[in-house]
Amino acid sequence: RLRLHDGKLIKDRRFHLRTYPNCFVAKELTDWLIDHKEAPDRETGIRLMQKLMDHYIIHHVCDEHSDYKDAKLLYRFRKDDGTFPLSKDVKVFMRGQSLYEKLVSVEESILKVREENSVKYQRTFLGCEMIDWLIQEGEVENRKEAVELGRALLEHGIIQHVSNRHHFFDSDILYQFWINFRRRRRLTELLNENSSRTLSESPDSPFCLRKLNPDPGNTSFLSVQTNKEIKIVSAVRRSSITSLAGNSNPYFGTTPTLVFPPVAECNPKSVLKRPVTNEELLSPGAPYIKKTLTIVGDAVGWGFVVRGGRPCHIQAVDPGGPAAAAGMKVCQFVFSVNGMYVLHLDYQTISSLIMTGPRTLVMEVMEAVE
Repeated sequence: RLRLHDGKLIKDRRFHLRTYPNCFVAKELTDWLIDHKEAPDRETGIRLMQKLMDHYIIHHVCDEHSDYKDAKLLYRFRKDDGTFPLSKDVKVFMRGQSLYEKLVSVEESILKVREENSVKYQRTFLGCEMIDWLIQEGEVENRKEAVELGRALLEHGIIQHVSNRHHFFDSDILYQFWINFRRRRRLTELLNENSSRTLSESPDSPFCLRKLNPDPGNTSFLSVQTNKEIKIVSAVRRSSITSLAGNSNPYFGTTPTLVFPPVAECNPKSVLKRPVTNEELLSPGAPYIKKTLTIVGDAVGWGFVVRGGRPCHIQAVDPGGPAAAAGMKVCQFVFSVNGMYVLHLDYQTISSLIMTGPRTLVMEVMEAVE
């Protein structure tokens, strides 16, 4: 957006006796993308701009077109007309970027290369050290507010414990910035990122369901819901998923795009008798025990369905699948996946984390003591 302002592609334009401030012509912008090697061809340029429209970054000046047309139509960045939706996610991301820039631009920064268990990590800091700095710089009022900010940054994938084993605490635990905000990113990277809505459109999370009574050449498998109803959903073989995924990071790694045909809405009723909060699970003396399960996936998946969020729970388990053999049961709560603490995540993110991880899945679950 700033480069387009500098290049005078974004400016006030007059059309049909009306002046539209801070807008650009779609066809001119497509030309600019190709000239500046942001897109190899017009088709890619159109797809990139459509991606920005889908994420509410740009829009048609009169909102008469929901898609991006490579024509003499006027579009505008929502940041230029005050309609950009500042959701909580966006606010946390921008706060993280602001803190990162502030930290890397000062001498004697708390961000340093540090070593833990003979492994060196970039851009690291101690939890208590960060809290001291936030208070000193007037970013927060007190230590409690600083911890809340740190936890928000961790939950949005901006910082992390160096080995993904802890949430953010006021202690000498070592954390690092996961995002290098100063890395120059190309627009074409947008086309490699998977939208979270892809997973949420499938009510069955078929990645983790196991084929029942498989037939050679069959292109679908059965998903058994808790109400015993049976429904056909698209088959997704794990081998085809992992071949597309080159990074196990659930936030910013390249994850596969899953496309499912329309399916009838399943019964969304939770198997939990009542909602349970993270505070309740983790409170001292709570009637829950933690178990570690090692599940070796077969050609189709692991044989369970995860649902909910903050915390997620096991909604269904295929009695003949790998998860059941490892001891998984319905109503267990997902504490960690492959060493990463996940109580604060929703099921779409956990689904992506499992899909892009190794075939052997190590999960910590919490279950009620009977």
